[in-house]
Amino acid sequence: MLNSVISVVIPAFNEEKTIGNVIEETIRTMESLRMPYEIIVVDDGSTDRTKEIATRYKVNVLSNGRNQGKGYALRKGFTHAQGDIIITIDADGAHNPKEIPDLINPLFNGVDIVAGSRFLGRERNHTSKLHMLGNHMINVIVMILTGKRITDSQTGLRAFKKEFLKKIGLESYGYEIETEITVKGLKNGFNFQEIPISCKRRKYSISKLKILSDGLKIFKTIFKSVVKNNY
Repeated sequence: MLNSVISVVIPAFNEEKTIGNVIEETIRTMESLRMPYEIIVVDDGSTDRTKEIATRYKVNVLSNGRNQGKGYALRKGFTHAQGDIIITIDADGAHNPKEIPDLINPLFNGVDIVAGSRFLGRERNHTSKLHMLGNHMINVIVMILTGKRITDSQTGLRAFKKEFLKKIGLESYGYEIETEITVKGLKNGFNFQEIPISCKRRKYSISKLKILSDGLKIFKTIFKSVVKNNY
């Protein structure tokens, strides 16, 4: 993987106030790595200027036409990704693109999936208490069903080898995509590692995750991913 190409996939839905800054910071970080890269922004049917702003930059902008869900947007980005390594980062500005190098490094040392955890390390976490509680419940269920402990099943900042995607079948349309990636990685014996990341407070919007409906989808995805044989 010494000559790896890196694909950064950014799903975006109505993030006109943050998408430009996220793209700019991601470009600066990727340029500093001096490795070949591409940035793919998947506009998930935004009704604001998200797509218009993204097209101002030297990135590949894809459009879903209408709102399909984060999972659908990510899967579309993955199918267009040319890289050997794929990064996912949210468009709302909560993640710090400067932490991308920390995610990539373990992939050169035998790790298949690296998940940025908001609950490791000493960085102040701005995740709401309700979302923290839901995340903890999901983590416990994942541990019971896979036998492996994780601290942040719902993180949107990840890095993984494209070979990982080729060996599993992602099906999610919504926020449950995060859990599907986590569970299928753990269940199928891939080398999974968490590293601490920071989490900024949202300046312009609230989380689009719906606790009850999305939570139910997440729990269904956990059980389906554990029971289903992906190979």
